[in-house]
Amino acid sequence: MSSHAPVKVATKEPAWLRFTLIGVALAFLSFFLFVPLVAVFVEAFKKGVEVYLEAIREPDALSAIWLTLIAAAISVPLNLVFGVAASWAIAKFEFRGKSLLLTLIDLPFSVSPVIAGLIYMLVFGLQGWFGPWLQAHDLKVIFAVPGIVLATVFITFPFVARELIPLMQAQGREQEEAAVVLGASGWQVFRRVTLPNIKWALLYGVILCNARAMGEFGAVSVVSGHIRGQTNTMPLHIEILYNEYQFAAAFAVASLLAGLALVTLVLKLWVERRLEQQLRAAKETTE
Repeated sequence: MSSHAPVKVATKEPAWLRFTLIGVALAFLSFFLFVPLVAVFVEAFKKGVEVYLEAIREPDALSAIWLTLIAAAISVPLNLVFGVAASWAIAKFEFRGKSLLLTLIDLPFSVSPVIAGLIYMLVFGLQGWFGPWLQAHDLKVIFAVPGIVLATVFITFPFVARELIPLMQAQGREQEEAAVVLGASGWQVFRRVTLPNIKWALLYGVILCNARAMGEFGAVSVVSGHIRGQTNTMPLHIEILYNEYQFAAAFAVASLLAGLALVTLVLKLWVERRLEQQLRAAKETTE
């Protein structure tokens, strides 16, 4: 008997059909992804490097860039802590309300960002539930940085949790339980057992969360008030420049977000490979 098993073909479609499907997919990606991406950079540098740099150094642009970085710098760590805590609770423990927590984590995926912004207006706006109290204490949430941060946190908080929950559920509880039996504290279990097992998935979720935070438009647009130089993030600043027919400046700022997307894509591919290696190693260990 031959030691080589026959190779099984997953599909029996003819070669011309496979090549046609691949060609359609590549054409779709080229038309809807690659061409617009190239167009952004072409339009950004169309009038020269000096015009490009002037658009980036303009005070309103710098304010928008700085506010975008602040919103991401606050929302990403908060979502990291929430995502790890929620994932650990859901994957490692049984408790009442577990299904409800999973549903709430998915809520930003099912609610329009504009609706989320309107909800914050209803809660924290001048005529909202807490509006009079905030005004009496000289606190401003809507049309200010806190509102932008809150909207960004709401829109981005599922990303870390949704990357960790399936992985932690697949890993099970055996290693943590063994560590507890050996006398490890809760923090030691997390730091020496759980965290090394989830580090690549955690980084993957953080990358996606950061990209979404910097590119968010709908919810932030509602709560920002579009105050130039104060509450405009990069996407809002791009919209204003484009509406004012300052196309070169609009595409210059847009190229920064496009560059961020490319960097995010490269990091995403690298983390995906490391995550696949980790899952493969874990599978081989269990077998």
